[in-house]
Order: sequence, then structure tokens, then C-alpha cells
Amino acid sequence: MINREAQLRFLLALLAGAVILAFLIFMPFLAPLALAAVFAVVLEPLHKRILRKLGNRESLAALITVFVTIVCVLVPLTLIGAQIFGEAGQLYGSLIGVGGEDNLIASVIDNLGDRLSGLYPGSETFFRGLSADLDIYAKRGLEWLLSHLGSALSSISAWLLDLFIFFVALYYLLRDGHRLKRQLISLSPLEDKDDEKVLGSLKLAINSVVKGSLAIALIQGAVAAIGFTIFGVPSSVLWGTVAAIAALIPAVGTSLVVLPAIAYLFITGHFLQAIGLAVWGTLAVGLIDNLLGPKLIGSGMRLHPLLVLLAVLGGIAFFGPIGIFLGPLTLSLLFAFIQIYTYLAKPAVERGERLGG
Repeated sequence: MINREAQLRFLLALLAGAVILAFLIFMPFLAPLALAAVFAVVLEPLHKRILRKLGNRESLAALITVFVTIVCVLVPLTLIGAQIFGEAGQLYGSLIGVGGEDNLIASVIDNLGDRLSGLYPGSETFFRGLSADLDIYAKRGLEWLLSHLGSALSSISAWLLDLFIFFVALYYLLRDGHRLKRQLISLSPLEDKDDEKVLGSLKLAINSVVKGSLAIALIQGAVAAIGFTIFGVPSSVLWGTVAAIAALIPAVGTSLVVLPAIAYLFITGHFLQAIGLAVWGTLAVGLIDNLLGPKLIGSGMRLHPLLVLLAVLGGIAFFGPIGIFLGPLTLSLLFAFIQIYTYLAKPAVERGERLGG
């Protein structure tokens, strides 16, 4: 008679092999699947509202939610991406002085040198050398940006496939997410109340990252781009995008982009516009974090801005552009799992009613 333990070992070996094969099959689509799971959690309140309006017609409610996501997220991102690519090309052309145009950096620095030459004789020579050095560095930076944008556009077929997988997965996660949750709880070796705490912590981590640091950074970047457009800063959408990334840097944030823009307007003789942008940057951009932060994050898990910045940069390097979401989310999930483990490691009598409470 076959030993029962040997049977279980054999089945475990088969199960391990099947899991490895399944992972290899799904590995090319892990990024869009993970992003679909993130959006499914973030869009859950909207989906439930639509579901109630439609009388619990799950398929139609999920389809409408996906359509709203396409209209409100995909279309604007596509238009903004095209605008950024065009402005980067125009900025590169102005830096190298194509088409008979003056070199932008050289003209700005030389203008500053001429203004200071009356106060500090000989300063124009220093600024001419500085403009030449900055011109070289700026050209190299924009060449890198354009080359990477070009490579991203060249893999358009892979992007379209990932986009298709993302929207299909988002539809089914919205429609069948509650069933998947019940199956996970039934398969988990933990107690049901502990499973609920684990899933609740993961949901809290996702909402804290997406609705917290990233949402505030995107709003600050958008407001900065509007200010750049109003007050005449060239390539406003491109610099607004840079401001959104800079908003993740602790303490300084969007000032890394807004202050040079103010200096540019002042040096080029647009004094009123420079004052207006300074007021705009202080009031419209600077107060967003204080006004919207508590409302967007609520009582969620707040990551330190430095950790968010490193997670975004590391996520982009590891996952690609989608890493702007997956990087901070991975770090947030790490802290959530640590909190969950700390909770579950305690004896039952020492556990509180609420995780982390």
C-alpha cells in the first residue's frame, strides 16, 4: 500500500511545478495585472455607486466603470504624453539653436551677464563660460530624454497589449472581485477575521499611496503647469510634469522647478509675470499639500516623502513607467505586511480590535 506521506510529497512536488509554470506564464503580464488590481481597489467606491444606480447589474456596472476610467485617465494621459514629447523636441531645438533661432540657455545666461556687468566688471566672461557648460549638460539631458521617449514609442505594440490586458483584468476584478476575495479567505490558513484585517490593510495601503502622495504630486504638477502657461513659461506641460516628480522630494518639492521658472522670467525682463508666478507658486501650488493632503489620505498609511521619492525612482527603473504606481505601492505593502505580522505574532488575548489600533 502506498504511503500517505509519500502521496502528499508527490502532490506537493506537482503543485510546486504547476505554480512555477503558472508564474512563468503570467510573468509577462504581472505589471498590467498589478496595476489593474490597484485601480480596482481605488475605483471600488465609484463602481459600487454605479452598481446601486443600475440595480446590481454587475457586468454593466463594471463596463461603465472601465469606460469612465478610459475617458478620465487614458485619454488625458495620451494627450499629455504627446504634448510632452512635442515640447521636449521644441525645447531641444531651442537649446541647440536650430532653424536660425537663438540658443535659449546662451541667450538667458548672456542676458544675466550683461545685466550684472555694470555692477561686477568682467562678470560677462564668467557667464559666457557658464552658459557654454550648461548648454552642453542640457543637450545631453534632453538627448537622453528623447532617446528614451523614442524607444518607448517604438515598443507601441507591447504597450497596446499591456493596455488590453489591463482593461480586461480591471473589468473582471471589478465584476468578480468580491468572489475572488471570498475564495482567498477560504483558501487562507489564517482565521477569517485575520484575513479580513490583512486585506483591509492592503486596501488601506493602496488608497494611501494612490490617493495620497501620488495624487497630491500630480495635482501640484498640473497646477504648476497651468501657472507656467498663464505667465508665459515655455514648454509648460513638460515642466509641469517635472514639477509633479519634484513634488515627491521632501521639503523643497515643486520649488525646484517653480523658482528657476521665476528666475527665467525675471532675467528675460518679464518682471510682472515673474511676480505673478511667484504668487501663484506660493498660494496655488504650495498650499495644496496642506489643504488636500488630510482629505485625500485621511487616516491612511502615510509614507515619508523621501521613501515615496526613492520608491518612485526605483519603481520606474525596475518596472518601467508603471513603476510610478508599483514602486510606492510595493514599499507601502511591505510596511503593511510588517504591521500585519506584528499583529498576528501576538497572542490572541493581546490583539486589539483594530489592526494598528
